[in-house]
Amino acid sequence: MSSALNLELVVAHPDAGPLVSAYLAGDRAVEPFFGRSFRSLSAFEAKASEVDGRFDRAARESAVGRVIVPPGGDVARLERFVEDGGYMVTTGQQPGLFGGPLYNVTKALSAVRLAEALESRLGKPVLTLFWVSSEDHDWDEACHAEVIGVDNELHRVAVAAPDPRVTPPIHRIRLRNGSAEAVDEFLGYLPRTDFSDEYFALLRDAFGPGRTLAEGFHSTLQHLLGRFGVFFTDAAMPAVKQASLPLLLEELDRGEALELVLRTTATAIERAGYALQVPILDGGVNLFLEGPAGRERIYREDGAYRLRTSGERLSREEVRARAENDPSVLSPNVLLRPVIESSLFPSLAYVGGPGEMAYFGELREYFRAHGVEMPVVHPRWAATPIESKIRKVLDKFGLEPDALRRPFHEVAGDIARDEMPAEVRAALGKLRGALGGGLAELKRAVSSVDKTLAGPVQQTGSQAYAALDELEKKVVQAVKREGEIGLSQLEKAQVHLFPLGKPAERVQSPFYYLSRYGGAVLDALYERCEVNLD
Repeated sequence: MSSALNLELVVAHPDAGPLVSAYLAGDRAVEPFFGRSFRSLSAFEAKASEVDGRFDRAARESAVGRVIVPPGGDVARLERFVEDGGYMVTTGQQPGLFGGPLYNVTKALSAVRLAEALESRLGKPVLTLFWVSSEDHDWDEACHAEVIGVDNELHRVAVAAPDPRVTPPIHRIRLRNGSAEAVDEFLGYLPRTDFSDEYFALLRDAFGPGRTLAEGFHSTLQHLLGRFGVFFTDAAMPAVKQASLPLLLEELDRGEALELVLRTTATAIERAGYALQVPILDGGVNLFLEGPAGRERIYREDGAYRLRTSGERLSREEVRARAENDPSVLSPNVLLRPVIESSLFPSLAYVGGPGEMAYFGELREYFRAHGVEMPVVHPRWAATPIESKIRKVLDKFGLEPDALRRPFHEVAGDIARDEMPAEVRAALGKLRGALGGGLAELKRAVSSVDKTLAGPVQQTGSQAYAALDELEKKVVQAVKREGEIGLSQLEKAQVHLFPLGKPAERVQSPFYYLSRYGGAVLDALYERCEVNLD
């Protein structure tokens, strides 16, 4: 804990499913899906050699042309990257209102620390690149932010889509006049301190009417992360779209063969006993085309193509013509996007969360089918911020944070039973013991008279035990009422640590902590996201 911050940061790898857990544990059985472990320096060295075979000086200069330098960013780093034959560590996220939840920041800082460690070991510049997936079309996921306010309650703030019947890429949707009210509502839940003015001004400017969520997301993260050396790119950036067009058209032409590659890996994963993160859909091309219903998945159908939502049918020539006329209308799906990224940038590693790592497990042979080796898959850190007021409540009840993952009524019940007076607990135990002994004695006695009487004795015993259980519940409820204030504090602590039953980093906005503690929160997170390649 930092005494200056008065904030504890518990950092660990996030919970993951069986496939990713096996990779994190170093299980060699999943090496066919992921390659060498992220803990192996030789895995990064091998990837660096493969990158050098594809990226000469001119290719690195082209990559720099697709990079966005945040305000105050070190342009000289990009020059050294080209001169010295440098590399990148990439990560990214789709845009989210007000910058999304805390884990977006932690993910970026995890990538920063990995890039620094690799630069030290490889002796060449290694840049951190954050890919903003602004072509994503899931407005419902992007359009809201959640924050646990100064009232210790969880609040959801959202902005409406212009037309809910159409789902264009997020970068095409401009915020309407209501966005200013949404910003004001969000800021109203945050603490007002000596630090808050900076962040309030940032959010008002970033998410004002007329801007897009993608633009606001860029402005927000660039402001927070630029000083840590993070560079940015955007899926919809013209230079990115133009450079990726040949790969997208190749995917269109080779869709059936590439589907077979993915399906072969998917079968191997399932035979190994693991579930798929991304199902392989029959006839599904790993591409989206902007059509009548917005951004629509392309399917092969009878020698032509069909757009999933609108049902529009197009020939190969028509799809190619639309894309060549305007490269922004054709975009990759979640499986193809990492291949595009590694083709356009000399990436050694991708830093992802458990869901992303799981779908990377499906992609190793798919990368190779595109002539690229998959980057080393590295886990991000997960941070649980524990304010001093929350720690005091946990200590009062002798609990660790993970104890509050369970439903609150279970936690409260356990605490009430633990706090039941010892003499009551002893008396109840004594009574249960006596009842058990008496019933056994009675059962033996009545059996000598009539064996069929054993059943009624058993039924009577069950009723007696049920009555005792009901009595114990009433005692527990009385103890709960007695400790109502303490349990109320514990319930608020649970809201801070596991809102909606999820780890806080997946829900809570970083601006709650930034407004209360200032930019020192980011410095503390940076320090805690350590990487050890030894």
